[in-house]
Amino acid sequence: MTQRTGYPDGAPCWADLNTPDLDGARRFYTGVFGWSFDEPVAEFGHYTTARLGGRSVIGMAPKMPDQQDMPSAWSVYLKTSDADATVRRIEDAGGKILVPPMEIPAQGRMAFAFDAGGAAFGLWEPAAHTGAQAFDEDGAMCWHEVNAREGDKTDAFYRRLFPFEQQQMGDGKTFDYTVYNLEGKAVGGRLQMTAEWGEAPPHWMTYFRVADPDAGAERVRQHGGKLLHGPFDSPHGRIAVVSDPYGAVFSIVGPEPTAA
Repeated sequence: MTQRTGYPDGAPCWADLNTPDLDGARRFYTGVFGWSFDEPVAEFGHYTTARLGGRSVIGMAPKMPDQQDMPSAWSVYLKTSDADATVRRIEDAGGKILVPPMEIPAQGRMAFAFDAGGAAFGLWEPAAHTGAQAFDEDGAMCWHEVNAREGDKTDAFYRRLFPFEQQQMGDGKTFDYTVYNLEGKAVGGRLQMTAEWGEAPPHWMTYFRVADPDAGAERVRQHGGKLLHGPFDSPHGRIAVVSDPYGAVFSIVGPEPTAA
């Protein structure tokens, strides 16, 4: 059981959830992943941190009164050493700043934006809070990808922000996926959305590792969530797309298949 202490610039380093029912969401995710939670901090909007074995995993906060009409959703944060410089690159690359860089006392600085294709994401410039301490293990987030309507435009946008080495997967037609690499290691990806997605807007998806995706999907149902797609097999593990009882969508994925 290791504790991660940092991430390269551009890597997804944190995720948090905005929910209409903090107590209900904590019960749900404890039942699904076995998380424990810190006491919510009133001066930070009752923000709370989920933990595995004492290590931070994600954050969670209740919706503010002016957010009640907004859907409940997971948000991903990309690590940056300089939020101000990254925000300038976002604007130069055709993105839109929603929340300019702001100080979270003693923890770091955050910003929030839309990418050039319309998917929302955050930035995190760490101080004491360096990102998720538990990563890519049972009960922790392990992968993030941006689901895009304009794949080439989205890839070009993120190349402007960080030194991603982007690798095209699939044939680019029936399956169009780009892996985002940093320092020779895959840290995320971009999936081209198709007509099968209906009217869903571009968005980032967070994946959580589970030992058994079928059992994980059943836990989701038992605790009031919904199974949206799958479980289905992939080259990188068995996957299910699910939602919590309040409509926040995420994915669970099992271990990668072992070579025969």
